[in-house]
Amino acid sequence: MNITGNLRKMSSVYDKPIQYSLVLRDVLEMMEPVPLNELVGREISIRFENAIHCVETGKKIKKSFGEGLSYDAWLTSPQASPSITRPELSRIHEGIAIRDYEWEMEHHNQPHIVYLTRTSDIKVGVTRATNVPTRWIDQGAVEAIILAETPYRQLAGLIEVSLKDHFPDKTHWQNMLRNVFMNTTPMIQAKDKALNVLPAEFEDFISDNDEVTEILYPVIQYPVKVRSMKLDNEPEIQGKLMGIRGQYLMFENGAVINIRSHAGYRVTLSY
Repeated sequence: MNITGNLRKMSSVYDKPIQYSLVLRDVLEMMEPVPLNELVGREISIRFENAIHCVETGKKIKKSFGEGLSYDAWLTSPQASPSITRPELSRIHEGIAIRDYEWEMEHHNQPHIVYLTRTSDIKVGVTRATNVPTRWIDQGAVEAIILAETPYRQLAGLIEVSLKDHFPDKTHWQNMLRNVFMNTTPMIQAKDKALNVLPAEFEDFISDNDEVTEILYPVIQYPVKVRSMKLDNEPEIQGKLMGIRGQYLMFENGAVINIRSHAGYRVTLSY
């Protein structure tokens, strides 16, 4: 079967294992998602059709910025606002918007959580409360625990910043895809460590939810070595699909492709 469309980040449903779908658009028009779990263990091909369309405006572009934006959109879109990657910069709870008042009110002036996840190391992060557990799945975490719950984004970002000297905030994606763990501390102990170093000013926001969410991915075999592939350089990626984790498809030869980073790329999926 051949299906052509513009890529978006894969959607996921929490199950054991996670149920993935490939999300496609016909430029901007929605298409039927393609269930991916049933393709694990099968030969597939992803062919670049030499076109990229901005995920916000739909216009054809030569290069994407952020996650599928044209340069102009990247400069103005709230989806590329500095407060996306640095939550502590958000001030919408004060009525001050960085780029788009209504968007930031909807997405940032609402409950957020600070969490720990185990990807390869144990890292600290921030997300909207409504984005759990999707955020953890997107980063390829196998375990997650909530540290704090806040009424708006900036406060969660400030808590995260206060913990960065004790926990990384970035995922070592190669180790994550190899299923190699640099820190095997139990998550509840990691939470205790975080709370012990948390500044007193944030104590009112500590979560008493100590549940550890375990996440299982549809993977037949993890690679020993990882080779990241970009459709700009290799316009057709084919082989046996060995697994899906985070936003990556993993093939039997160790090749991996980050679907999210190819948002807006027009491709043909064959299987």
